Amino acid sequence: MKPLNSEQFWQFACKLYSKDGMQTKLLGYQDQQSKNVNLCLLLYYLDSLELAVTPSQLSELESCIAEFDQQALQPLRATRAYLKTIQNEVSDYPIIRKELLSAELKLEKKQQQLLINTANTMIFTLHKQAENIRLYLSDKQ
Repeated sequence: MKPLNSEQFWQFACKLYSKDGMQTKLLGYQDQQSKNVNLCLLLYYLDSLELAVTPSQLSELESCIAEFDQQALQPLRATRAYLKTIQNEVSDYPIIRKELLSAELKLEKKQQQLLINTANTMIFTLHKQAENIRLYLSDKQ
């Protein structure tokens, strides 16, 4: 199997995320089930390549991004959310929000790179009807 390409994954993820209803669905997974959006996107990407992950591989993928998510992405999201609640008191709020979103997007791309690097150490099973997202959402890992 050829190694997965992080730029191809990024393009796939951007296209999928922009489809009708997908952003809402993914953010729902994040907000209501504490699922990682980039991991969801990777699982959809692997589905599109007809590659199935095992529960242990899924666990390894979760682990490879846990610290980065906790130390980099979550605090940035929390800052952005907090500033939104006091936006009337922050004179440059629109500019700051835009810069925070830009930084968050760069960190999202870095997290996707971490996922691809880890995925490239794995051997996946070819499966025409791979439904990796179901495994992740079922919590039966």
